[in-house]
Amino acid sequence: MGHMTHEESVKSATFWIIVLAVITICEVLFALLGKGYIIEGLEFPVWVMAGVMILMSLVKAYLIVYEFMHMKYEVPGMVKSVLLPTLLLVWAVIAFFWEGADWNKRRTLIENKNKQTIETFITPTPTGELMKEIEQ
Repeated sequence: MGHMTHEESVKSATFWIIVLAVITICEVLFALLGKGYIIEGLEFPVWVMAGVMILMSLVKAYLIVYEFMHMKYEVPGMVKSVLLPTLLLVWAVIAFFWEGADWNKRRTLIENKNKQTIETFITPTPTGELMKEIEQ
């Protein structure tokens, strides 16, 4: 912002602050509307709510980095050296959640199979005796 006068800098910063405030207000209103707090009975699916909220948050993050961290004034190599690690971090978080969900699914399958085996091993027969065979 070195090429702007003080008044132009204040005007630009005020504009971007208002834009960010409007996006934040839209996020809050969308969240309240989507959960049925504004109009009773109107609820959006979780994937719609999550998608819109993530999109609005990414737009706000982009605007903050672009304007207030002065990335629009930097050379392209500097911008890429800052944004690439951020994208890799986001990718890592998604990969960890994906892997954790897979481990949880496998663990649940094993627990269900173990529970089924125990129930099969100790199942009363019609005469009241315990069956001692494990079904294969």
